[in-house]
Amino acid sequence: MRSPITTHVLDTNLGKPAEGIEVTLYRKQGNTLTEIAKDKTNSDGRIVEWMAETERQAGEYQIRFETDAYFEKLGQTCFYPSVTIDFRIEATDEHYHVPLLVSAFGFSTYRGS
Repeated sequence: MRSPITTHVLDTNLGKPAEGIEVTLYRKQGNTLTEIAKDKTNSDGRIVEWMAETERQAGEYQIRFETDAYFEKLGQTCFYPSVTIDFRIEATDEHYHVPLLVSAFGFSTYRGS
Protein backbone atom coordinates (compact mmCIF):
# COMPACT_ATOMS: atom_id res chain seq x y z
CA MET A 1 0.00 0.00 0.00
CA ARG A 2 1.22 3.48 -0.89
CA SER A 3 1.83 6.07 1.82
CA PRO A 4 -0.81 8.85 2.02
CA ILE A 5 1.98 11.42 1.44
CA THR A 6 4.65 10.70 -1.17
CA THR A 7 7.36 12.64 -2.98
CA HIS A 8 9.88 12.34 -5.76
CA VAL A 9 12.82 14.45 -6.87
CA LEU A 10 13.84 15.01 -10.47
CA ASP A 11 17.18 16.57 -11.38
CA THR A 12 16.14 18.91 -14.19
CA ASN A 13 19.73 19.53 -15.26
CA LEU A 14 20.45 15.84 -15.84
CA GLY A 15 16.89 14.98 -16.84
CA LYS A 16 16.70 12.03 -14.48
CA PRO A 17 15.61 11.03 -10.96
CA ALA A 18 17.73 12.34 -8.07
CA GLU A 19 18.77 9.31 -6.03
CA GLY A 20 19.99 9.46 -2.43
CA ILE A 21 18.55 12.80 -1.29
CA GLU A 22 17.69 12.77 2.42
CA VAL A 23 14.12 13.95 2.93
CA THR A 24 12.30 14.65 6.20
CA LEU A 25 8.55 15.03 6.63
CA TYR A 26 7.22 17.16 9.48
CA ARG A 27 3.79 18.02 10.85
CA LYS A 28 3.47 21.70 11.78
CA GLN A 29 1.53 22.76 14.87
CA GLY A 30 1.89 26.49 15.37
CA ASN A 31 5.63 27.16 15.44
CA THR A 32 6.46 23.56 16.33
CA LEU A 33 7.64 20.95 13.82
CA THR A 34 7.18 17.27 14.70
CA GLU A 35 9.19 14.82 12.61
CA ILE A 36 6.96 12.14 11.13
CA ALA A 37 9.32 10.38 8.74
CA LYS A 38 12.81 10.49 7.26
CA ASP A 39 14.19 8.56 4.30
CA LYS A 40 16.37 8.86 1.20
CA THR A 41 15.08 8.92 -2.36
CA ASN A 42 15.39 5.59 -4.15
CA SER A 43 16.89 4.94 -7.61
CA ASP A 44 13.71 6.36 -9.16
CA GLY A 45 14.03 9.52 -7.01
CA ARG A 46 10.97 8.52 -4.97
CA ILE A 47 9.88 7.99 -1.40
CA VAL A 48 6.69 5.95 -1.39
CA GLU A 49 6.62 4.17 1.97
CA TRP A 50 6.82 7.02 4.46
CA MET A 51 3.95 6.80 6.87
CA ALA A 52 0.93 4.69 7.77
CA GLU A 53 -2.53 5.77 6.71
CA THR A 54 -3.47 6.41 10.35
CA GLU A 55 -0.67 8.98 10.83
CA ARG A 56 -2.19 11.45 8.38
CA GLN A 57 -4.16 14.29 9.92
CA ALA A 58 -5.63 17.46 8.48
CA GLY A 59 -3.28 20.41 8.97
CA GLU A 60 0.00 21.86 7.82
CA TYR A 61 3.08 19.85 6.87
CA GLN A 62 6.63 20.53 5.76
CA ILE A 63 9.04 18.52 3.64
CA ARG A 64 12.75 19.32 3.80
CA PHE A 65 15.05 18.06 1.04
CA GLU A 66 18.79 18.04 1.83
CA THR A 67 20.07 18.91 -1.65
CA ASP A 68 23.63 19.99 -0.80
CA ALA A 69 25.05 16.47 -0.37
CA TYR A 70 23.40 15.31 -3.62
CA PHE A 71 25.02 18.04 -5.71
CA GLU A 72 28.31 17.72 -3.87
CA LYS A 73 28.38 14.05 -4.93
CA LEU A 74 27.98 15.23 -8.53
CA GLY A 75 30.89 17.64 -8.10
CA GLN A 76 28.61 20.67 -8.23
CA THR A 77 28.12 23.59 -5.91
CA CYS A 78 24.46 24.33 -5.36
CA PHE A 79 22.85 27.61 -4.43
CA TYR A 80 20.16 25.98 -2.27
CA PRO A 81 21.73 23.64 0.32
CA SER A 82 18.22 22.51 1.23
CA VAL A 83 14.71 23.01 -0.09
CA THR A 84 11.71 23.30 2.21
CA ILE A 85 8.11 22.94 1.02
CA ASP A 86 5.17 23.80 3.27
CA PHE A 87 1.76 22.41 2.32
CA ARG A 88 -1.68 21.82 3.79
CA ILE A 89 -3.82 18.69 4.00
CA GLU A 90 -7.55 19.32 4.21
CA ALA A 91 -9.08 16.01 3.16
CA THR A 92 -7.68 13.06 5.12
CA ASP A 93 -8.96 10.50 2.61
CA GLU A 94 -6.92 11.81 -0.34
CA HIS A 95 -3.40 10.98 -1.50
CA TYR A 96 -0.91 13.87 -1.45
CA HIS A 97 2.09 13.79 -3.77
CA VAL A 98 4.64 16.62 -3.44
CA PRO A 99 7.30 16.43 -6.18
CA LEU A 100 10.45 18.55 -6.37
CA LEU A 101 12.11 19.55 -9.64
CA VAL A 102 15.62 20.67 -8.78
CA SER A 103 18.87 21.87 -10.32
CA ALA A 104 21.93 23.37 -8.68
CA PHE A 105 20.49 26.88 -9.09
CA GLY A 106 16.71 26.49 -9.05
CA PHE A 107 13.73 24.43 -7.99
CA SER A 108 9.96 24.18 -8.42
CA THR A 109 7.15 22.08 -7.03
CA TYR A 110 3.44 21.37 -7.54
CA ARG A 111 0.75 19.10 -6.16
CA GLY A 112 1.12 15.87 -8.05
CA SER A 113 -1.14 12.86 -8.28
